[in-house]
Amino acid sequence: MPPSYRYSKLFRRSRVLWGSFSIWQPRLVFWCGALAIGVISVGFAKLADLAQKGFGSLTSSGERAFLLPLALTPLGFMLSAYLAARLFPNSQGSGIPQAIAARHLRDDEDRTRLLSLKIACGKIVLTVLGLFSGASIGREGPTVQVGASIMLAVARFSGMAQARGLILAGSAAGIAAAFNTPLAGIVFAIEEMSRTYESRANGLVLTAVILSGLAALGISGSYNYFGMASAAPTELRDWGLVLICGLGGGALGAAFSGFALHFGQKIRRWVQPQPLKRMLALAGTCGLTIAVIGVASGGTTFGTGYEQARTAVEGNALPLLFFVEKFAASFLSMLSGIPGGIFAPSLAVGAGFGSTVGSLLGTSVALAAILGMAGYFAGVVQAPMTAFVIILEMTGDHQAVIPIMAVSMIGYVTSRVLSREPLYHGLSRVFIAAAIRARRAVERESE
Repeated sequence: MPPSYRYSKLFRRSRVLWGSFSIWQPRLVFWCGALAIGVISVGFAKLADLAQKGFGSLTSSGERAFLLPLALTPLGFMLSAYLAARLFPNSQGSGIPQAIAARHLRDDEDRTRLLSLKIACGKIVLTVLGLFSGASIGREGPTVQVGASIMLAVARFSGMAQARGLILAGSAAGIAAAFNTPLAGIVFAIEEMSRTYESRANGLVLTAVILSGLAALGISGSYNYFGMASAAPTELRDWGLVLICGLGGGALGAAFSGFALHFGQKIRRWVQPQPLKRMLALAGTCGLTIAVIGVASGGTTFGTGYEQARTAVEGNALPLLFFVEKFAASFLSMLSGIPGGIFAPSLAVGAGFGSTVGSLLGTSVALAAILGMAGYFAGVVQAPMTAFVIILEMTGDHQAVIPIMAVSMIGYVTSRVLSREPLYHGLSRVFIAAAIRARRAVERESE
């Protein structure tokens, strides 16, 4: 066999191997990105818990320590708003609207302004700062922006062209890892993020959810967000909860969504002459008001509200006006513009509303709390399938599948009648419009 033939055969074999590597490289980067989302989500959750416990320790040690939030909360809000404006622009709020907006933008540079590794780091740091300051916020929405940012970076590093599909996959993986609810992550991606079923992206979404979920399970183990519940309707008045929690929760959710969009628009106009100065003043005012509500409620409205929601799901009634106080604290936290989500606080408001209804009617508090969460959550996000699946996965209450499903649909319909525009999609238009204005300004300068 001539040497030239051997070298030619070896060269062809190396080309095949290199070709196969170039095919597998994007997949390996994608898998690593999905695993990273799971690991980072668990780390984010632990930091958030530590921040909330730190705030609780500071405000409960000493005779007058309960008054500490009157100084700590407004200062923390102002610091968070300042850092978000100066160092991490577009990290404000939940993060889900930014991910939705990025999917609608076509230019990579415009997407990077909303989703980047720098913004992801800032989102984590500032959400933790907000919880340490007593803000009524959650980490689940921010995890969506973090997951989407990681997947958009994967698209750049690996050369994958499916940026919109990867953003969808990162968002779904973030929800799945944050709540340990893989089905809810998939449904959330289809129903809320895209509003359509995209067959080309479903493989990416499913793979990302599986890998991020495996990473989270490997670190935290298998668990239900609110433990295992077994509440089910047994009497006629228990079925009355379906209608009351659906209509009442949907109306309350519509109020939150409508007020957020209405006052958000007014605030954006008000801050225009001096945006930084006025945003800091707004953040400080909101923080002080939240501190007053928190002190008056005995500290129950600070933080995510997870403990209160779990208490209600376990069958222990919450104070009758807790849901009103938590609603106000969550609304002001969102209005302040600091980074932080509304998922966990919304579940607390819904559980509080259901607990109050159950206490007044003399029915099962656990069942009422679960149905209240479903009705209010569906009313806020106007995504009934996501509400149903996420509540079912978090509580494991398979005995109440039909009531949860019915309440989610009633809450959604009620909210749609009262507030026509879904919250996250309404907020995403703000970021889309800002990106278009920035793009036009750049084009005018280049002419």
